[in-house]
Formats: sequence, structure tokens, C-alpha cells
Amino acid sequence: MSDLLANMVQFFEMVRYPAGSALCLGGAILCVIGTIGVMRFPDFYTRMHAASITDTSGATVILIGMALMAPGWLIVAKLGTIFWLLFLTSPAASHAVVNAAHTAGLQPLIGRIGKKADDEEGAA
Repeated sequence: MSDLLANMVQFFEMVRYPAGSALCLGGAILCVIGTIGVMRFPDFYTRMHAASITDTSGATVILIGMALMAPGWLIVAKLGTIFWLLFLTSPAASHAVVNAAHTAGLQPLIGRIGKKADDEEGAA
């Protein structure tokens, strides 16, 4: 039984750095995809949705990868605290910004993109 435990610890030490690196890379790719979504989406509300979802999920994946590569439990606890604060504040901040925009009267785009331009060309 102790041999199995020793082998599991040795396996974890061998796998944790590549797995942590892969998770950090995956989180970075997720953040880049969110940035592309922010640039491509047509209005404020869809851009905020892309930014808030990928911000929280990308940072979570990166923090998990960093926790796997951390040398000690104190650093893992700090990363867990950062995750907890990010998980609580990021969606609340995004909601507050979108609520303020809606209260200010910003209307979402509804319908096909470029529909207004097609209607103007048909009337002329």
C-alpha cells in the first residue's frame, strides 16, 4: 500500500507541471477568444457578455493551472483567495455596468446586423 502511495506522489510530481502549463495556456487562449468576441460582436450587451464570461472562466482556468504548479500550500491558498474574490466580484461588476447602461437608455440591437442599411437601400 505504501508503494502505491509513493508511486502516486511520484506520478503527481511528474504530471503537475505539464498539466498546470496546459491549463495556463488553455486559460490564455480562452481570454484571447473572449477578446476576439469583444471586437466582433455588434453591440454593448453582447460585448459585455463575451467579456464577462471569458474573463471569469479564463482566469479560473489560469488560476487552477498556477495552483498545480505552486511550490507550497500557502501559495495555493493565496490563489484560492484570488479565485474566490474574482468569482464574486467579476459577475457582479459586469451586471452593474450592464444595468447602468440599461438604466441610461442604451438599447440592444435586435434583428439582423445591417438590417437598417438594407431598409434604407430598398426605400430609395
